[in-house]
Amino acid sequence: MFRIPRLLFAFTMILSLLLPIQGEAARKVPASAGEIKLSYAPLVSRAAPGVVNIYTKKVVSTRRVSPLFSDPFFKRFFGNSLGLSTPRKKVQNSLGSGVIVGSDGLIVTNYHVIEGADQITVVLSDRREFEAKLVRTDKPTDLAVLKIDPGEEKLSFLALSDSDELVVGDLVLAIGNPFGVGQTVTSGIVSALARTQIGDTDFASFIQTDAAINPGNSGGALIGMDGRLIGINTAIFSKSGGSQGIGFAIPSNMVRSVLAGTAKGGRLVRAWFGAWGQTVTADIADGLGMERPTGVVINKVYENGPADAAGLKLGDVVMLIDGFQVNDPKGLNYRIATLSIGAKAELKVLRRGREMTLMLSLAPPPEDPPRNVTSLGGDHPFSDVVFVDMSPALADELGLSDFESGVYILRLDRRTYAARAGFRPNDRIISVNGISLEGVETLKRVMSRQVERWEISIKRGDKVLKHAVDR
Repeated sequence: MFRIPRLLFAFTMILSLLLPIQGEAARKVPASAGEIKLSYAPLVSRAAPGVVNIYTKKVVSTRRVSPLFSDPFFKRFFGNSLGLSTPRKKVQNSLGSGVIVGSDGLIVTNYHVIEGADQITVVLSDRREFEAKLVRTDKPTDLAVLKIDPGEEKLSFLALSDSDELVVGDLVLAIGNPFGVGQTVTSGIVSALARTQIGDTDFASFIQTDAAINPGNSGGALIGMDGRLIGINTAIFSKSGGSQGIGFAIPSNMVRSVLAGTAKGGRLVRAWFGAWGQTVTADIADGLGMERPTGVVINKVYENGPADAAGLKLGDVVMLIDGFQVNDPKGLNYRIATLSIGAKAELKVLRRGREMTLMLSLAPPPEDPPRNVTSLGGDHPFSDVVFVDMSPALADELGLSDFESGVYILRLDRRTYAARAGFRPNDRIISVNGISLEGVETLKRVMSRQVERWEISIKRGDKVLKHAVDR
């Protein structure tokens, strides 16, 4: 009567002995010399010549200030004009990386790598040096396009991959010039996709990787196992300044859209959505009867814009664009920015609990109203400041929200009174002495009045600030 339990016990013991053997067999040792020699080397040898080092020089003026004149007592009577030495020229050097994307010497890098540079030098992997010409900058995406002249030679370059084909876990290599030590290759995986909470650009949808990225890698290549470019390394999350396994790259599809605009010449013009919204939070999802928070709920629609023409309404939730999920406004903007003007995009929308499909015809942002660039003269706080009437087209150029409107400071010299008083480019002038400004012409009339005091309200980002200036 005990035979069956004893058989079960014996069978269990045999299984317990066999299972570890099967697990070890799955982790078998290399069976041949070929398996031992498996390496990324062939891939690197093909891709590395397409990655370059970039060195920039910028001349800045500096002054030494006597500590005596930093005292508030002296500043009160003598201002800031005394105690300053003669301006001295100083050369600032910086480094980064770039990727050759055309055999004729077309190179992509980060905008922050070449920002303000007076001289840009490109060093190829074979150590040849070329002076580079700046072809295009696109601050909103942190991309820049350079050009070198290799003569009749056809340079090695990296073809662009489709970054939308990436999945988390894919193997990747990062190639760049960390800390200026020279071209360096690191390996890792795609850790995450569509990271939008990085940086202050409205077109963020970064690839996250654990491949080591350090200062100097900016502008370098993130490549897949087919040797094609899947991203431009651009940022790291670090408490020490070095790699901690959290790096970010601009997807190749965004690079492709900037290059397409470069090929056409002139100013880069992105496709325009013509609507704005906010992330669907858990509370909003609950209020809309959604099972989970996803998508962007629309709270602004530009009249006669593409979204309006497609039938998008206030309160609609945009969940998918061409089959790709969007979870916040930056992700939505990225999807639209990677599409071409004149193309159509399919929107999956939730409206009052019912899913529907809308077809969006993409158009350029309108220059409405005309920008009316004006430099004000006269005896007032805005003398020699350049103002502009904001439009969707200009907002796109400056990296502002499409729905910004009104009178903005376009530029001002740091020697002007307005600059010394704390005004900045992209400040919106809301009102002067209680008069709301409809446009630059209104501002001109208001500032031409003879008054003893100006009370000025401005909007900077999400804050409203007030300035009072006596004549």
